[in-house]
Amino acid sequence: MRKQKGYFTVKLGVAICLAFFVSNSLAHACTTKIGAVLPTSVDWGRPIAETAQFVVDQVNESGGVSGCTVEMILRDTQVDPKIGVDAAKALVDLDGVQLLLGAVSSGVSMPILTSVSVPSNVMQMSCCSSSTAFSKLAEEGKTNGLWYRTFATTGVQAAVGAKVAMDRGFKSVAILYKNDDWGQDLNRLISRDFSSLGIKVTNAVAINDGQPSYKAEVTSALSGNPDVLYLGLYPDEGTSAVREWLSLGGTKNMIMANSLKSDDFRKNVGMQYLGSAFGTDTASPRVASADAFVAVYKERFGKAPSGPGLANSYDATMIALLAMEAAGKGATGAKIAAQVSRVTDAGGTSITADAKGFAAARDILAAGGTVMYQGATGNVRFDSNGDVSAPAVVWKFTEDGTEEIEYLSLTKVDEFIASLN
Repeated sequence: MRKQKGYFTVKLGVAICLAFFVSNSLAHACTTKIGAVLPTSVDWGRPIAETAQFVVDQVNESGGVSGCTVEMILRDTQVDPKIGVDAAKALVDLDGVQLLLGAVSSGVSMPILTSVSVPSNVMQMSCCSSSTAFSKLAEEGKTNGLWYRTFATTGVQAAVGAKVAMDRGFKSVAILYKNDDWGQDLNRLISRDFSSLGIKVTNAVAINDGQPSYKAEVTSALSGNPDVLYLGLYPDEGTSAVREWLSLGGTKNMIMANSLKSDDFRKNVGMQYLGSAFGTDTASPRVASADAFVAVYKERFGKAPSGPGLANSYDATMIALLAMEAAGKGATGAKIAAQVSRVTDAGGTSITADAKGFAAARDILAAGGTVMYQGATGNVRFDSNGDVSAPAVVWKFTEDGTEEIEYLSLTKVDEFIASLN
């Protein structure tokens, strides 16, 4: 009898373990696919994609979305509108995703939004596209409520760039800008802001991708002998244009958009030429949730987040997945987008931006409640156009990367922008 009892106990234990294993496996027997269209072939784009995957991993650790494992299918846009659109179409038509993360460049995000996301009724959440053209499109009712972004509009970066020139006493400026939606928007806004401050724009010259030389464009920008050069470019064309600028005797005084916050740009141009160059970027507020993001990022990647858009990528991914959880299993893109307000509700229950916070949000949402997401960029609030505002920083390159020179709170940013109008 004792022997049989022992046998029964072992058998029962095995059965319990097997039942636990089976039930745990069933909780993740389904898979929910989301798409990501991000520029992984460039040095500043890969960390943005890795940060998004980090969020997906945490959500899966918490139990997934609606009980299903989240699979992020990543496609490289190569910062090319056509390639980006083709990638997005494949994700929607072949993989059946109802949520797209991306793109980064406004010039890639816009054609994806207008030719893929809106026609297919798919939600699109961008970490980094800042053109005000999206706001106008939303105001005209042409985004169908499917568009959100966690990066402040170009207006913030333009105003802070103009402030840098004013603070350093520059009286004239030449502008080199990327000839796409983002660059054209940035040029329009910062030219206006420079003029408001009495800083003369000697010339503003568009730069196209992939040219063998930018000598003609740079020569045109140099013609007014400006005190400082403003760069609204990406690293590849930025490197070529700056090298040309310096070789033709242009000043080393430079102000850079956040798009040039790149190790490749710093290394390829050379620190010996960047000592008088200052960059601008939006920033996370000085709050506990932003500090918590830095801590978990360091734990995951072994270093602090320093590239452009990392905190924004984190929040974009987490908010999108929270909205997907709120919408329920198998929800359409429109239903997911409609739930964003429930997970970024100022009157909702505060949650942390991690696996524990996602699990807590799941219970709150299931009970019919709302949550106040507190993330890497603070308490994210979207307006009716899917836009956010943000603090800003001024930074410069160092031998090892970048360092912050000045922090401007959201209040200071808003006050300065108001003073320009």
